[in-house]
Amino acid sequence: MSNTGRGSIRRLRAWGSLAVGALLSALWLLRLLGPAPGGAPAPQPTVTILIWHWPFTDQPPELQGDTCAHYGMTHCLLSTNQSLLASASVVVFHHRELQTQRARLPLAQRPSGQPWVWASMESPSHTHGLHRLRGIFNWVLSYRSDSDIFVPYGRLEPRSGPVPPLPPKSRLAAWVVSNFQERQRRAQVYRQLARHLQVDVFGRASGRPLCTDCLVPTVARYHFYLSFENSQHRDYITEKFWRNALLAGAVPVVLGPPRATYEAFVPPDAFVHVDDFGSARELAAFLTGMNESRYRGFFAWRERLRVRLLTDWRERFCAICARYPHLPRGQVYEDLEGWFQA
Repeated sequence: MSNTGRGSIRRLRAWGSLAVGALLSALWLLRLLGPAPGGAPAPQPTVTILIWHWPFTDQPPELQGDTCAHYGMTHCLLSTNQSLLASASVVVFHHRELQTQRARLPLAQRPSGQPWVWASMESPSHTHGLHRLRGIFNWVLSYRSDSDIFVPYGRLEPRSGPVPPLPPKSRLAAWVVSNFQERQRRAQVYRQLARHLQVDVFGRASGRPLCTDCLVPTVARYHFYLSFENSQHRDYITEKFWRNALLAGAVPVVLGPPRATYEAFVPPDAFVHVDDFGSARELAAFLTGMNESRYRGFFAWRERLRVRLLTDWRERFCAICARYPHLPRGQVYEDLEGWFQA
């Protein structure tokens, strides 16, 4: 079969998978929000989610009573008031604060049967101390697709309205990196690629930092963006892919989990995977030799889909309410470290 034929089949399979996923999501929402048998809506008790320590800060955001309603979740209350420990439906602990001991587990005050959630969006390479958390947590919130509460860094959603034009391109490839370590695979691949390809490097590591609002318009001028994850682990696809490349309008050149993992979230012709090439020289030749028609083919998904970033911790925590009726009661992660490192 020709490469064109194989590409068409892969696109059809990808669109089919996305369509099936959208249909299942719609059916699930109808079942969750629809009326109970007999026509009368079943009363829904309020689920109180206590966030023991807000991620990365001692100053949590103001949480209105209807915070989760902004994300489509009713009867769902977020709180950081630790005095609610005895009555909370669920208590969430973000790992970074446990790892740095800015927060401690209230094990002696834990009500019997109360579900505790372990939350982290970091990779296993940057997650330490899990061996101390055996037999404590019931559910996991993370980017791992097999998490009890699966919260990716982003996703593609059906587009409504006109398709915005692709930003004009004036440069070839960009990379934004804050923590550059030679031992990381991304540093090694960059060094090899830079021998054959001009890559403009931004970020603290290069002495060319970009402000938060400057990153996307800066990258938008480039044909390609190096979406190199700081470590390669199962399902670990971060904002480097969703925001820095797809949202900015650059083709992501990815280094992370295998191609099949990316294809579970986006069409196969929406990105370039480093592992598809035998060497950095081959990859550079592919990128520099691409004609305009082939390049624009990487954006075919924009005709039907748009990028949705999931970076707000309030939305991430509210997702617990959507999953709450379906989460396994009585489950305990006896070896959280073994599960997360797998």
